[in-house]
Amino acid sequence: MHDTSSFRKMLVGAGFFCATCIAAVIGYSIAGWSLVDSLYMVVITIFGVGYGEVQPINTPSLKFFTAIIIIAGCSSGIYVVGGFVQMIAEGEIQRALGVRRMSRGIEQTTGHVIICGFGRVGQMLASELKELDEPFVCVDSNPERIAMADELGYLVVTGNAGEEETLERAGIERARVLATVLPDDAANVFITLTARELSEEIEIIARGESTATQRKLVRSGANHIVLPAAIGASKIANMISCPNAASLLTDPKQSERLRSDLHSLGLSIHEYPIDSASNVIGSSLSELQSSCEGGMMVVAIQRADGTLLRNPESNQDIRAGDTLFIVADYTQRVTLTKATQMKRPEMRYRGQHTS
Repeated sequence: MHDTSSFRKMLVGAGFFCATCIAAVIGYSIAGWSLVDSLYMVVITIFGVGYGEVQPINTPSLKFFTAIIIIAGCSSGIYVVGGFVQMIAEGEIQRALGVRRMSRGIEQTTGHVIICGFGRVGQMLASELKELDEPFVCVDSNPERIAMADELGYLVVTGNAGEEETLERAGIERARVLATVLPDDAANVFITLTARELSEEIEIIARGESTATQRKLVRSGANHIVLPAAIGASKIANMISCPNAASLLTDPKQSERLRSDLHSLGLSIHEYPIDSASNVIGSSLSELQSSCEGGMMVVAIQRADGTLLRNPESNQDIRAGDTLFIVADYTQRVTLTKATQMKRPEMRYRGQHTS
């Protein structure tokens, strides 16, 4: 609001300044001066250069007119500059007051939750905590996400949650729970280590994309680990009770409910047919998962003869003609497509080739 007022003041001043210049040129032209002389006189008069009159000002009316031009031109110029300075000053003051008010609000908060990462999962978590009337502080290094949280009225701290200073500003010594929900497993492990060093009592809930990270998070001091891919896979495995798993995707009611549940976890389900030339034939499901760096889970395999294997073991082999039903993070879609559809390299022997 203040910035708008300052900008309006600048526009008014600029308009008045232009009107003064135009009126001055017209006035000197009426006095018999040329257009070039009139324009030059206006410039050196309003900006106070003082090179001297281009033509004699020897009548009282012309002197009075010049004096009015000087006063009006300088006043409007000062008005424009004043509005510009006001806009900058008010913005800085409001920013300083906002930071101070935010800092004071965090200092007065106890027994709160610290949300590390205000991405998709962090935003959903903050929304749920707000509905439950639970106090929380959002920590993120992305200015745009912090600005979004600030607009929603949340307490925020800008910085890397893996640094002690950032967590201290978030009030970790008074917090009850720390939830690190970044999509980066390494970052979540590092944040967990830092938080546990700063507080032995705080409850730490960490997000992990792969089962291998789960052990690291436990060793780092996390009390609870949430694996979105595993949760989604378990949900789908429980839902698969019909002869054909594909009906989960084709039946409108089941498909809508399934996709909605998975979307809330940041996951999606995809169908990947394995043709006879695929590079993954003969590999186990665990090997496929390792090549995709986690964040995915095979919830069903439909064999070429129609046999459905629900919730298959990790050592289950992949065969030609199989259809894999995979729950994965959105970011894994391209990686999974490449992994399941990659062709085996051709080999040549004495002019003949095989695949």
